[in-house]
Amino acid sequence: MSKQKQAQLRKNVAPFATSDTKASIKQLINTLFPFFLLWFLAYQSLSISMWLTLGLAVIASGFVIRIFIIFHDCTHMSFFQNKRANRIVGNITGIITLFAYEKWKRDHSIHHATSSNLDKRGTGDVWVMTVDEYVAASFWGRLSYRLYRNPLVMFGLGPIYLYLISNRFNRKGAKRKERFNTYLINISIVLLYSFMIWVVGWQAFLIIQLPILFIAGSLGIWLFYVQHQFEDSYFENEDEWDYVKAAVDGSSYYKLPKVMEWITGSIGYHHVHHLSPRVPNYKLEQAHESTPPLQQATTITLASSLQSLRFRLYDEASRSFKSFKDVKELLKKPDAHVKINTRRSSFQEK
Repeated sequence: MSKQKQAQLRKNVAPFATSDTKASIKQLINTLFPFFLLWFLAYQSLSISMWLTLGLAVIASGFVIRIFIIFHDCTHMSFFQNKRANRIVGNITGIITLFAYEKWKRDHSIHHATSSNLDKRGTGDVWVMTVDEYVAASFWGRLSYRLYRNPLVMFGLGPIYLYLISNRFNRKGAKRKERFNTYLINISIVLLYSFMIWVVGWQAFLIIQLPILFIAGSLGIWLFYVQHQFEDSYFENEDEWDYVKAAVDGSSYYKLPKVMEWITGSIGYHHVHHLSPRVPNYKLEQAHESTPPLQQATTITLASSLQSLRFRLYDEASRSFKSFKDVKELLKKPDAHVKINTRRSSFQEK
């Protein structure tokens, strides 16, 4: 895609990069109210059936994902036109979803600025090793990566790590505003949870809240993972990396059933979101449908997205993902492969 076409593409999407206050308020109402109602019903149903309680918790977890999408839009300053409104709603939804607003805002901004850039991996993204890096890594380095990419670890332990560690502690060198915001979110969560335990009891609270958070966290990680890990995804070194190509070719259109699309805040239109983060979630579909070039983005479905579980390593030579099994033979003679392909990437040299 030429620079001229790229500029025109961004120009075509620009009209959608404005929030609609009425639409935002409507989304807050049809997201927060059902979530609180489902939580209350789950508590009331404890005396009727544990299975009914868990069923309601599963539905409520879907609304937590939708709340997170609102939080996510607020970090991009796209949910409201007013910056203060974005910060207020972002912090409130951050407390509900257990995400520190300023910390995640910074990390996610870096993710957008470096997505698919092989030389700038490591902040706000899913860990991706190239074939050469994996072959050249130590035994413990390969083991760490294999554990990280194991579905049971990524989608099972991943939410626990996010909630209890990653989101609760500041990074080294964090600025004062970011640090104090993390403290504020943490204190608010402790106060809110203490109040809820006082009202309903710790057993009822855990029975309801733990499934909600775990399911929402697992599905959230899946959404983030699958929309950048697909067969012909775009990855490039810094000197050849291009923002628009990274957005359109490095992010997928996850075509979901309408109910799931609504629950996930249309984040399946990930290519549109990466091209223009200021487009609020409720305008992503409209931007996609109104811009023909965006409709050429890689489309994945619920069924085809499961294939991404096999995609473990990115091969720069073939510009495609490989499984661990595919590179098994290379481990027997790593020097030959690395010698051929290290010229294509400077990442492992840093």
